[in-house]
Parts: sequence; structure tokens; C-alpha cells
Amino acid sequence: MSEKSDPSIWQGFKAFLMRGNVIDLAVAVVIGAAFTNIVNSVVKGVINPLIGAFGTQSLDSYSSCLKGPCTGTGDTATGVRILWGSVLGATLSFLITAAVVYFLMVLPMAKYLARQEARRKAKESAEEIIEVTELEVLKEIRDELVAQRGSGPDRS
Repeated sequence: MSEKSDPSIWQGFKAFLMRGNVIDLAVAVVIGAAFTNIVNSVVKGVINPLIGAFGTQSLDSYSSCLKGPCTGTGDTATGVRILWGSVLGATLSFLITAAVVYFLMVLPMAKYLARQEARRKAKESAEEIIEVTELEVLKEIRDELVAQRGSGPDRS
């Protein structure tokens, strides 16, 4: 390969990495991974005991027997089981994560961006009004000058 193609590859790679979206995505992945641990802790430490008040302590133990006899657990289990408790636990984790992300991150950011946009539009309209006012003043000055020339001594 020629040496001329190498700098362009590196420049392209550098340009790709420097895009704002790539950096934002990397930050989001890191925060999401850390946030997942918090949500899992809430589900295991708060939600599971609340559900445990009405049944078993762990959602993973909820299951239904599709084809019996269903006896034993783990590798010694017989029959065909549907482990709907683990699906319920994962669904609760997802819903909690989605709700927290929406209410603590997406909604406040949307409100902030809407306020910024409203301020920008208000500023633009104020500048437009000022420009129109300046234009009107300049027209009045022009009209006054024309009127003064017309009413003054004749210079021709």
C-alpha cells in the first residue's frame, strides 16, 4: 500500500472519533452501565421483597409447568417449565430504567431545550423590532431632510 492512503485513513478515523455523536454515545453507554447496577439493586432490594410479601422472595422462582411432572430445581429439574418470574423481573428492571431515564434525563432536557429555543426566538424578534424601528427613524430623518431642502432657499 502507498503511504499516501495511510494519512487519509487516520484522518478519517480521527474525524469519526471527534464527531459529537460518538462521544455522546460513549458517555451514554458508560452511564447506562453504571445505572443498570443501581436499577438491579432497586429491583432486588426493594421490588423483590415487596413482591415477596405476597409470595416468594425472588421473582426468579415463579414458574409454570408446561409439561409435567415438574420436580426439582436447576440441573435436576424434570418436566418443561416456563420461567415467567425472570421475565417479569427483567421487565420491571426495564420499566424502572426507562421511567428514570425519561423523567430524570429526557424530560428535563426537552424542557431546557424548549426554553432555550423560546429565548432565541424572543431575542430574534426583539432584534427584528429594533431593526424595523431603526429603519423607520432613518426614513423619518430622510423625509425631514427632503422637506428642509424643499422649503429652504432655492440653490439652483
